[in-house]
Formats: sequence, structure tokens, C-alpha cells
Amino acid sequence: MEGPTSHSYFSQRLRLHYVDWGNEGAPAMLMVHGGRDHCRNWDWVAQAFRDDYHIIAPDLRGHGDSQWAVGSSYHHADYVYDIAQLIHQKKMNPVTIVAHSMGGGVSLTYAGLYPETVAKLVVIEGTGPPPSMIAERLGVPINEQLDTWVQDLRTSSGRLPRRYATLEEAYERMQTENPHLTEERARHLTIHGSNQNEDGTFSWKFDNYVRNFSPVRLAPEAQHELWSRISCPTLLIRGSESWASDPATDGRADHFRHVQVESIDGAGHWAHHDQLDEFLSLTRNFLAD
Repeated sequence: MEGPTSHSYFSQRLRLHYVDWGNEGAPAMLMVHGGRDHCRNWDWVAQAFRDDYHIIAPDLRGHGDSQWAVGSSYHHADYVYDIAQLIHQKKMNPVTIVAHSMGGGVSLTYAGLYPETVAKLVVIEGTGPPPSMIAERLGVPINEQLDTWVQDLRTSSGRLPRRYATLEEAYERMQTENPHLTEERARHLTIHGSNQNEDGTFSWKFDNYVRNFSPVRLAPEAQHELWSRISCPTLLIRGSESWASDPATDGRADHFRHVQVESIDGAGHWAHHDQLDEFLSLTRNFLAD
């Protein structure tokens, strides 16, 4: 696979990394990864669409080869700003966005904020936790939510990144996390998702603080209002074996104007890895309409 070129841009004084798959002059496509992931998780999807689009895939702050945000709680709005800056600086308007999980949620918020800049949206499990889980969380008094956040941050401050003696050991952890992955894909993701430490061990690239979610979030009603502002066709995808609930049956898809919901059999949360061919087929058909 002929890989992309590596670049940086700045957002809130952070040096953030992205890869560019070339083909300038073609329609712009942005690929946004999920939490504790990295931009090279899109390599197989980018390879499939690079002849038709100018693809850029960023590492979100605290992930991959982007800087860690010292003193930040990695708020959802910070990620939205980073994506807005990249689209603005690279003049990617109009842009087609393909996104996963947390990156999908960020992309949906961005598209609701600036609907005129987005041509089409493909989002894999980016509408957040099931509504029942959100309702349970909102039932917890705010003082308890904030206290839990404080305690979690204190725990993170003393937590050292896990170290793997060899790259092979890190790869085995990767495959255990997602047994759907082929050996080739698991090794590729491990190589691009880890750094070698000075003592020769390996650690994942993401900042441990990204595990902590701020208790100050957009209210569900505000999030739904933003979704209703998205004016472009939107494809929501989930894996049939995932923990995520189906937006077509739990009511979340009702907040979108032009939405198509698809479930991929035999796939978990990483549907674009677990059933790549099916994901590419659904995405190609959607983008061609």
C-alpha cells in the first residue's frame, strides 16, 4: 500500500497531525477516528476512495502523533474546534466526512454547526451511548458527576502508560481487544498506534487523560437540535454485534432530516474493520446517489 504524507496544523496552540492521501483538486474527504485511536486506522478505507477524493485524516488532540493537551479535559467542543480549524485552514469546503465513534459525534456536531460546509456524512456509531444510558447518567446529581470526574482525573494523574515488552505483545493486546481483526490489520494498527519507549518497551500513543469525559456536556436536547440542522444526506452505520443501540429504533435517527440507517451483520463497534467490504459497498452506494 502506497501510504499518505504526514503534515501538521495548529489549533489552540497545539501542533496537531494529519495525513494527506494526495489527489489535490478532487472533492475533499475528511476521515475522523474515534477515541484512543489514530488516523492510520482509516488506511484501508482511504485506499479504496483515494482515486475519487482528496482525503485528509487527522489525529485528534491527545491521539496518534498530535500533541497532548496539558491542562485540558479533552472536551467534545475542543475536538469540534480542531476539526473546524482543519477544514478552514485546508479550505475543504464543501467536505464529505467519514467518521467513527467519538469522531463521529464530533463530526455530527460540526455538521450541525456549519451545515453549509458538509456535502455528505458517513458516521459509524457516532450518536453516542444508548438513550437509556444517557438518561441514567442524567439522573445522577451534578455534584456526584463532578466529584466522579475529579476522582477519575486524580487516578489518571498517577496512572502510567502501560508498557509492552515487545511489539508482538502489543499486537496480541490489539487482537484481543477486537477479535474480528485480521492478523495483517491488527499488526498495521499496532505499528502505527504505538511508540517505542526509551527502555525499548512499547506504549500506545494516546494520552491516558482522554479516557476521562467532562461532566459538562451538551444536553441531549441541544445535541438533537444540532443534528436537526444537518442539511446534507447522512448515513448512520452500526455493527450488529456492537454495544451501541440502533438509532433507527431508539429514536435518535428521527432528529435528522435526510438520514439512512444501516446495520452490518458480523461487525462490532469497528464496523469498517470487521466487515470492510460491506462497509465500502454501503458507503460507495451512498456517496454515488
